[in-house]
Amino acid sequence: MKERILEIGDVVQISPESENINKAFAACMMVVTEPKEWGAQGYVTGLGTREEQGGLYYYRVKWEDMEFVGKAAWVRESHDTPE
Repeated sequence: MKERILEIGDVVQISPESENINKAFAACMMVVTEPKEWGAQGYVTGLGTREEQGGLYYYRVKWEDMEFVGKAAWVRESHDTPE
């Protein structure tokens, strides 16, 4: 993806072909939590709840390793956010 304006709650897909990414995140959809000048930081949602094995998996992706998909209808809170 070429550099563009990203906002919190935007959804990007992580490239499955890039050599720069952890293959566990290949082709995953990531919700942007922090737009950055080099790309974005965000989370991929795992199965389960915070109390179980699943949760939010945070990751950083450069512009060339992702593609814009759209907006998330629901954005999950961080593990650090009190309920």
